[in-house]
Amino acid sequence: MLFTTVLKDNSGFTRCYRKGRRVGCDWLCVHFFPNNMPFSRLGITAGKKLGNAVVRNRVKRIIRAAYRQSEQSLPIGFDLVFVGRNGIQDKTSCDVCRFIENRLVKEMDKPFVRSNKK
Repeated sequence: MLFTTVLKDNSGFTRCYRKGRRVGCDWLCVHFFPNNMPFSRLGITAGKKLGNAVVRNRVKRIIRAAYRQSEQSLPIGFDLVFVGRNGIQDKTSCDVCRFIENRLVKEMDKPFVRSNKK
């Protein structure tokens, strides 16, 4: 991944969930928040509801491969958290790549407005 590092700390995930915006569909949800850095950070979660460890790791590999393919079209300087939902087990990286390019890029290009709600 050219412009991306791994988001590891819990505070980064929590910031994306609470303060960031999200875009999703039936089988995938993406939370994103600007990080004011010259690179993006990527986090992937796959809960136990998806299946056993083999299924969860496959979901993470699919998301990572799709992100790698469409990384050039995404804006730089965001924390992104991909959350796999039920139904993603049947998808391929091409499906996830189409979601990223058709829905996520459009939402990330919109101006980010901070609200004062807590």
